[in-house]
Amino acid sequence: MKNFSNTEFSPEVIELMTTALEAAVATLPEPVHSSHVNALAESILRTAGAGERDVANLQRIALLELQLAPRN
Repeated sequence: MKNFSNTEFSPEVIELMTTALEAAVATLPEPVHSSHVNALAESILRTAGAGERDVANLQRIALLELQLAPRN
């Protein structure tokens, strides 16, 4: 995971990000790979860091980024 050590979020924003991550992971087919969860989490952290606070938007952007990510 990328370094987000200099980023601070309020408890309310952490709750929004957690909800968005859980919702995004719930849409993935089983088995869910940890690399996908990490990619979703990074996207949500980055997007929330840019000021987005809508759970649906955080989830949607993370899933779109995961879809667009190069396959290894």
